[in-house]
Amino acid sequence: MPSHQSAVSTLIQEVLADPDLAHDDVFRRLLQAGLQDLIDAEATAQIGAGPYERSSTRSNRRNGKRPKKLATTAGEVDLAIPKLRQGSFFPSLLSPRKRVDKALYAVICSAWIEGVSTRKVDDLVRALGNESGISRSTVSRICKDIDEAIAEFVSRPLDHTWFPYVFVDATYVDVRVNHRVVSQALVVATGVSAQGRREILGMALGDAETTDFWTSFLRSLRERGLKVPTDQDPEGVVLVTSDAHAGIRSAVKAILPGAAWQRCRVHFARNITSRLGSARSKPAGALISTIFAQTSREAVTAQYKHVIDSLKDAFPEIADMLADAEADLTAFAAFPREHWPKIWSNNPIERLGREIKRRADVVQVFPDRDCVTRLIGAVLLEQHEEWQYGERRYLSETSLRHLTHTLHHDQHALPDHDTITLNP
Repeated sequence: MPSHQSAVSTLIQEVLADPDLAHDDVFRRLLQAGLQDLIDAEATAQIGAGPYERSSTRSNRRNGKRPKKLATTAGEVDLAIPKLRQGSFFPSLLSPRKRVDKALYAVICSAWIEGVSTRKVDDLVRALGNESGISRSTVSRICKDIDEAIAEFVSRPLDHTWFPYVFVDATYVDVRVNHRVVSQALVVATGVSAQGRREILGMALGDAETTDFWTSFLRSLRERGLKVPTDQDPEGVVLVTSDAHAGIRSAVKAILPGAAWQRCRVHFARNITSRLGSARSKPAGALISTIFAQTSREAVTAQYKHVIDSLKDAFPEIADMLADAEADLTAFAAFPREHWPKIWSNNPIERLGREIKRRADVVQVFPDRDCVTRLIGAVLLEQHEEWQYGERRYLSETSLRHLTHTLHHDQHALPDHDTITLNP
């Protein structure tokens, strides 16, 4: 039976045979070999057998390889992705939005977070191609480094720019507290900066989405430098978008004076569906969507009243819901037209919430609250950096100059925060 040697072992033999090779791009090649070993190990785990190995646990067979170039800080490396006879294989190491230089760390820390013993973590690392294993001190150092980076990230100052638009949302994770598994509210805030880029503003973990909890969270953002508009300087948070949680609305009114509140139109549509059912809600939803197809503030107002009148006979309860929510659902109309699709719903942060849930589902039950901060904080940091260094901006600089002009020269066009009302 042919023997299978790891890429790292092969490279070491080449270096020993040719000492000059050690001074010729050896670090890049070592990185390449390490990544290739991790890829091959994951393929072996999925197949149930290594190359040329006979095993009763085999579920598939290899069918050649396909090349893959990967850009790293050490330069481009050439990798080979195994192909399978049945189905497909793509290594999680190279999955989108995964930072390669932290891939192995993420595996180790995830295992550690789940309460896996040091011995099992050591076995896991060996299975990934690291024959030397990993020590308890190394695991502790990795987690310490991540904790420090996360702590610095979630507490960083926010006064480097102003954020006209802020989005807040909450999701729930299971955490072990006092030997009981309880559901904890994880809240996240994102903002759009004056440069048109999105940023993660902060996160917090609490027992429930109470008014006090939301107030404390928004106050922490203010203390870190989140600006609010004043008569002297109107550049601050002018709009907060979220679902219709009374705690959020109360906290926004108390902590972010001068900011209007936009009720997420997608959440409102879901409320209608839950009230009428899927089939009956379709005609009402189609009619309501025409409000958001208008091109001016005046047209939005006129169409809103027309939709209410049209729904009064067939769907009186929905007409009443619309009438009560008019100021909240149309707050977006006071801002530049090109911003409307970006600010009238919470969809952008909800996509982030789904990514958080996907990562949290792997852990299932977090051992403690610190582990939530560690793992979810890493997810948020990863996303934050992607937004910062990506080529695409969430809003164009031209449209933001239009907003700046509106704030400085036409402040009466903006919605009055004091008009925000709380439904019983």
